[in-house]
Amino acid sequence: MTFLHWQPFRELDEMQRDMNRLFDNLATTRRAGIDLGFVPAVELEETDDHYLLHLELPGLNPEEVNIEVSKDSVSISGERRTETRRDDRGVTRSEFHYGKFHRSIPLPGRINNQGVKADYQHGVLTVTLPKAEPEKQKVVKVQINT
Repeated sequence: MTFLHWQPFRELDEMQRDMNRLFDNLATTRRAGIDLGFVPAVELEETDDHYLLHLELPGLNPEEVNIEVSKDSVSISGERRTETRRDDRGVTRSEFHYGKFHRSIPLPGRINNQGVKADYQHGVLTVTLPKAEPEKQKVVKVQINT
């Protein structure tokens, strides 16, 4: 039987190098002018009779957002358009993210997609998704042919 010496700090160093490489790649992508897009934050909560989906969409008009619902997922897409601003010196700094976005959120259970409602207030889109009635298992007597 061969014993191997475990070096946990070596594994942590490898993970740190991987994370640094990931962030360096993201920074390089940004500097190259490749837009990573706008990805709104999502929060999903469950109650007894429905799911509540919250998306942070500040600065968007409700007409710019498209919501599509299936029996087990929600797809939300839209676009945050850029605003061109210049000050007296011609310098503009913006840390806002602009561009098209698309989020497809799988739901933990089936919903009744006919009763879905959406509300947009103070930059937060709230989608109310009523749960589907659970399918009842029917017990059926099966005849055996002889």
